[in-house]
Amino acid sequence: MPARRYATLDVFTQTALAGNPLAVVLDAEGLDEAAMQAIAGEFNLSETVFVLPPAESRHRARLRIFTPTQELAFAGHPTVGTAVLLALGDRRAEVADAVAFGLEEQVGVVPCVVEVGEGRGRARFRLPRLPESWGEEPDATALAGALGLSPSEIGFARHRPSRYSAGTPFHLVPVRNLDALGRARASAASLTEALGPGAKVFLYTGETGDPAHDFRARMFAPAAGIAEDPATGGAVAAFAGALIQFEPLGGGTHDLRIAQGIEMGRPSEILLQLTIEDGALRAAEIGGSAVLVSEGVLHL
Repeated sequence: MPARRYATLDVFTQTALAGNPLAVVLDAEGLDEAAMQAIAGEFNLSETVFVLPPAESRHRARLRIFTPTQELAFAGHPTVGTAVLLALGDRRAEVADAVAFGLEEQVGVVPCVVEVGEGRGRARFRLPRLPESWGEEPDATALAGALGLSPSEIGFARHRPSRYSAGTPFHLVPVRNLDALGRARASAASLTEALGPGAKVFLYTGETGDPAHDFRARMFAPAAGIAEDPATGGAVAAFAGALIQFEPLGGGTHDLRIAQGIEMGRPSEILLQLTIEDGALRAAEIGGSAVLVSEGVLHL
């Protein structure tokens, strides 16, 4: 029975037992899709990553990413966490404390830059696919009913509900204030009725309660086995599309900080950098910290 190394990390935080937990299975060669899905269900975290040799030797690794119920083409907190874990391995091998490499995901090659110290690090990556709208604006009344809010609490300033994807599709729902964000509730049944099967909903507000953050957010995906997610890099990648649509951003580089997971007691911070030229989004990067929590062996 082969022994496969694994690690767990807390991502989008500098503090253990905060942020978004992640499991990473190293030495994943020989595991088929069914086995990976079963292992992800066993960990029962929002995502589990399986690290495989890259298809092209110039890249660092190939990743497959699973929720407890399905595989994802791309996700942000698995990318940040796995990049930090691999760079920590390089540091132990006395390769470098700061590295740059490509990670192969189903969405494409994700370029990463990582800096690490003792048991922790920071990573940022450029989106291999810029966000694109994938559907008409969701109905605000139906959304409000599905989330336990009133229709008047959906939207703020220029922001209206939208649908964007940078590899994983999300329904992006602006809510009026922190009170509405905190009261929002969602079930698989209510979201399926309002938005269709498998809906992933990213709620956000411009009222943050903290001047260090530009937006505060929550993410629900109960049909994917994620009642609520503490930090969702893939949703923030999609959110870049809504920012271009609704915010009066001028040309140049814009750095934004999004807080998530507060209501869950898992505070997280996701960094988003947008590069805008001639009114269009030309590049976007996601960044954040990760902390190594545990290491072990799977006998599978």
